Amino acid sequence: MASVNITIDGRKIVAQAGQTIYEAATAVGIDIPHLCHHPALPPEGACRMCLVEVEKQRVLQPACTFPVTEGMVAHTESAKVVEARRFVLQLLFSERNHFCMYCQMSGECELQDLAYRYNLDHWVYNRPYPSFPVDSSREYFVMDHNRCILCRRCTRACADLVGNYTLGLKNRGAATMITADNDVPFGDSTCISCGTCLSVCPTGALMDRKSAYLGREIEVEHIKSTCTACSVGCGLDLITRDNHVLRVEADWDAKPNHGLLCEKGRFEPLWDSRKRAIIPMIKRNGKWGKADWEEALDLVAASLGKTKSATAGLASGQATNESLALLAKMLRKGLDSEHLAMLSGSLGEPSEDCDLTELDLADFFVVVGADLTENHQVVGFTVKRKTTKRTARLALISQRENGLAAFAMREWGPDEVDKAIEMAVSAENPAVIYGMEASKETLKQLHEALDGKATFVGLTPAANARGAVAAGFNGSLNGSPKGLYILACEEKEIPSDVLARAKAADFVAVQASYLEPWADIADVILPTPVSFEKQGSITNNEGRTLKVTAAVKTSLKSEGEILESLVQRLGS
Repeated sequence: MASVNITIDGRKIVAQAGQTIYEAATAVGIDIPHLCHHPALPPEGACRMCLVEVEKQRVLQPACTFPVTEGMVAHTESAKVVEARRFVLQLLFSERNHFCMYCQMSGECELQDLAYRYNLDHWVYNRPYPSFPVDSSREYFVMDHNRCILCRRCTRACADLVGNYTLGLKNRGAATMITADNDVPFGDSTCISCGTCLSVCPTGALMDRKSAYLGREIEVEHIKSTCTACSVGCGLDLITRDNHVLRVEADWDAKPNHGLLCEKGRFEPLWDSRKRAIIPMIKRNGKWGKADWEEALDLVAASLGKTKSATAGLASGQATNESLALLAKMLRKGLDSEHLAMLSGSLGEPSEDCDLTELDLADFFVVVGADLTENHQVVGFTVKRKTTKRTARLALISQRENGLAAFAMREWGPDEVDKAIEMAVSAENPAVIYGMEASKETLKQLHEALDGKATFVGLTPAANARGAVAAGFNGSLNGSPKGLYILACEEKEIPSDVLARAKAADFVAVQASYLEPWADIADVILPTPVSFEKQGSITNNEGRTLKVTAAVKTSLKSEGEILESLVQRLGS
């Protein structure tokens, strides 16, 4: 790419042709303030906070949209620029209720930071104190219109990043407000509760219910980890204080999500209302009683030692690679058993190692046997984003109702896959995304026609399904084992046939984070940490090994410690 020579604040810089002043300045560490701009969003130049003085230009220019040119000279903190920014801030503070001491974002608000930066210590303009509504109809977060500065980050994120287009604007002038769909309460709208709007809001207009007022930025810690809700393996930024996870945010630098999360990854782990398993429990004469670790582990080892090779092991796809290896060792070497299966689902038809970010380059999607609005939603965001911007088309191959139908140009049954192939062949960069419901015959036809041309992405049903298969776990439970060891982790949606076979077994030991749904089935429950409390790794859908980091400490034995104790007791 060609380079251009520019000068910013007296500093000579070599910038890239096509960059904006903001991008060129940021690349060399020059800070230009902004409110409407966000690195993940296309620049808009609406807030006027990033105005800079460009020599030979009649008026101040927005740095986020103004392109660099050879020989350009710009000033980012001249008297004229500072005066303009102070004026913009005074207008913003005069329009709505921005009393910082009553706002949960005080201490980490971008508007407040700029007020301090430009020494605002009083109101210049009369404040009308308009009364705007507070919409608390959404389960996870609240919209306070009194704190909104109309930067439109939320509306743009909903459209440009998620492809959902729920948010927009209503009214004009000072009465302008963010609205959902046709001006309905947010809780009744098409909002999918991904929280992307919440994560980009620069003020306290959008408030997370769980973490509000529980800690300012200087009081919290940020822990990088990996989401275990599905096999995409999104990067997480866990916000903690005093050994508690306050909220879950996305890691903007992580692949493959680049700052996006879905409801299952961002909110559901902290909103799980099931009763935690915190001490070992043994069922005696049909009634549950507390036990110490030694007693519980001895009972599990002795009972499984009796069933030996008639014992089966079921593994959750949320378990770490390290725990899966230990469980496989316990079954194979300690019990002479080869009954290793997945608790729910299997790997299905795997794709080659892939880079999910390459889906952004596709111009035609064939989605087979998967509803990306239910599972693997971050992949679905890519499909929705590309199709709504008309940079890609979508063909659905499905046997049931699919949430992506509204975004598809055509929808066919599996017996009409040849029609989708015909369209994909004529595309430049087609991508085939398939899930567990895709038949082998359908996939065979697609591979025969599109191998070498299309990117194939097979979506595994659980976060660490690939790691489970590598450890020897695959398929579903077969037969009627006499003994059963279930590494359940945080699983709650258990197939009915698995529950029925577990009830028929002579002995069932469950290693789980929650008591439900195991209280009616297990003979022993061994409490195990949730994802925020454990350390290890998983192998995501792309074949990458990703780190799971313990964000908080727990008094529970780790996932691996429990299994290692059983391995030792069984003499493996």
